[in-house]
This record gives sequence, structure tokens and C-alpha cells, in this order.
Amino acid sequence: MKFSLLGLFFFLVLDAQAQVRLTATSQVTSPATAQPAVPMSRTYPSRVDAGGYVYVSGQGAERPDGSMSSKFEEQVRQALDNVKMVVETAGLTMNHVVYMQVYLEDISNYQKLNRVSAQYFSETPPARAVLGVARVPQRGIEINAVAVRNLAGKRAVVPPRYRSTEPVSPGILTYDRLFVSGMLGRDPATGRVPDEPALQVDLALDGLEAVVEAAGLKLGHMVFVNPYLTNQIPGQVMNQHYAKRFEFGNTPARATIEVSSLPDGAHVEYTGVAVRDLSQRRAVRPRNMSPSPTASPCVFAGDTLYCSAKDGFTPGPNSGIYGATPSQQLRQTMRNLLDNLEEADMDFRQVVATTVYLDDLSDTDAINRVYSEYFKGILPAQTTLQQIPSVERKPDAEESYPGLEQISLIAIRPKSNP
Repeated sequence: MKFSLLGLFFFLVLDAQAQVRLTATSQVTSPATAQPAVPMSRTYPSRVDAGGYVYVSGQGAERPDGSMSSKFEEQVRQALDNVKMVVETAGLTMNHVVYMQVYLEDISNYQKLNRVSAQYFSETPPARAVLGVARVPQRGIEINAVAVRNLAGKRAVVPPRYRSTEPVSPGILTYDRLFVSGMLGRDPATGRVPDEPALQVDLALDGLEAVVEAAGLKLGHMVFVNPYLTNQIPGQVMNQHYAKRFEFGNTPARATIEVSSLPDGAHVEYTGVAVRDLSQRRAVRPRNMSPSPTASPCVFAGDTLYCSAKDGFTPGPNSGIYGATPSQQLRQTMRNLLDNLEEADMDFRQVVATTVYLDDLSDTDAINRVYSEYFKGILPAQTTLQQIPSVERKPDAEESYPGLEQISLIAIRPKSNP
């Protein structure tokens, strides 16, 4: 079964009780002085400002006038200019950007991405994960980002013997969190990708652990992890090796995403977020859900809740079912996400960002119509993409259709809550 996944992030309405400020650069909610950094068709905000961080929606290569260059280097430059414009409308600079996810339709453009990116981050580049995907809304590239408002405590984290000429920091510490770049399943000394899937997984996990420990933390501080896999890595192998690194029942929230490709011929990559103060970390699990060796439903980092990806799976006889259409599946996905939020005494009003992975990007409009029903007021910051080729939409012997969408999210807990 194919999972089309969402890797995550954030929405928040302007709610005095929540005590979280939301500002947005979008056609529906922009301040009069803000300049749109996104296509006019977008209905969600370009950014959400909440909990000390600014969450930037996925930015493509479209210019403000709606045109787009056919040259990849110019596409990268425009996507980064769009991120820069959004960040600046929040009163920040690119130096405040601590984490980015970059989605490329052609992973062979990876070095071109690096050459252009180096011009934007000359001092302390952000942590970053790069993925090869099937389609993004605008041709070639899409970038989302997280920026920190308070630069106090911000510094790059570089493990011993780490060598790289790429414009990226292995990790970025902020006042309360660690953002870890994508660690690939390759030999750090030679850059070679071994043949054995299990060894690739272990090398990627070693890289993740090295960054965390260089920050003075342990893997137990992780609150969210994205394992990115190509179809060359069996999920069972990944899970077996991953589970050995974490405490049973107290694992990070997780969104496991199958992608089309990864940089340098790798087949597995780990990226994620850790909380610096372990007393601020708390896993949340619905009462009717058994502990898992690989993922907690949601994990708090202070007031920020990171939730595992959910799709439209409906439990039941014959191992459960998926609905026939993306819209039907999405309604169940939102129900599944709400179950986790309610366990944390929260709801969709506190969600500040999402990343939506679709089986077919052509379903975007239909998905957005249903998705918007669950948020009152401004939508979350959002990234939408199709990470692998579409599946054939036929039911199996139990009349269950393949998974066609998936979403993970981050939310901010109201300060008035205990």
C-alpha cells in the first residue's frame, strides 16, 4: 500500500485565550502593508507567527507577477527570494531561519541548489532536509521554512569529524530546541552508499545521533522525526533498527515518507526536532492506543505539540479500510488527527502548520475544500506536494482503496492550559 504523506506544520487563529500571535501574508488576511509572496490562488497564509517561531508555507519559484523562469538556478533564487520576503514581513531576516525543507522534482539539480543557497546563507546556514519528489505545485522546487524570533542561544551544531562543503548546518540550536538536518544513509568518510538496506539505516541513524549528542542532548530529547525512504528500503527493516534507538512507548512523533529520490544516491534520510530541556518533553497517547516501539502519536516540546502523520485509515474488520476518494479519506484523516489533539486538550484552532502529501497533486483543490472546513478563520501555514508517482486507484479484495493522502501537524498549546 502506498502512503501519500504530510509532513507537517502550523495554524492559529487570533485567539486571546490561546495567547499566540498569528500574522499572515496572504490574499485573505494580509496586513495592508504586506506584499504577497505567493500565487494569488493560494488561500492559506504565507506564514504563521506563533510560540516564538515563524512558520513559512511552501514557497515555489513563481515571481510576484505570476511568471516563472525555465532555468533551475533562477527557480531556486526566486523560491528563496519568496521565503526571504515572507520572513521579512515578520520583521526578521534570513539569519533568523533555522530550518528548511526543500523539495526537488529532479534530484540531479542538488548541486545547483547548493550553489545558489550559499549566496543566501553566508554566515550560519540553517539546518536543512532535501527530498526528490514527483511533483510540486510550481515547477521544479518548493521550500518551506521555520524562523526563530529570538536569536539568543542560536548556534550551529557540528559533530566531531563532520566534513561538508554544503551550505547547511548539521544542526541549529535555538533557545529551546534543536533542529537537525537530513542525515543520509551513507558512509561519512567516503560518501559511499552501502548495498545493505540495514547498514544504510544504521548510518543515517548514527548521523542523527551524532548531531544530537554534539548539542549535548540524547536521542531521548527528540520530539519529532521524519524518516524519508525510497522504495529500496523495506519499511520493516527501517522500523527494526529505528526502534532499537528509542525507549519503547516514549518514542518521538514520526512521519515516515516514501520519496522518489534523495541526494547523492542515498535511500534513507532522517531529520527532526529535539527539545533542549527534557522536563519540557511529554508524549501524548490516546487511552485506547497501545504503546508503539516506533512512534508516539504526539509529543510536546514545551507548549509546542508535534504530532505523527495520519491518513484516512478506518479501523475495522479485515484490517480496516480506506475510502474510495481523496475527499472521503481526508475526512477520516482529520478525525484521526483530532483524536490526538483532543488527548492533549487541544483542537484544530491551535494547529499552526501542515505539510500535505498527496497521491496526485491534481486533487489539491478538492482536498483543500474539505480541509478548510475543519479550520475556523485563517488556515494553517501549509506545504502541499506529491512525493511519488500516483497509484492505480482500484480496491483490493476487501474493497479497500489505497491511501491517497496523509497529514502531520504542529500545534501550540494555549498558555492558560496546565
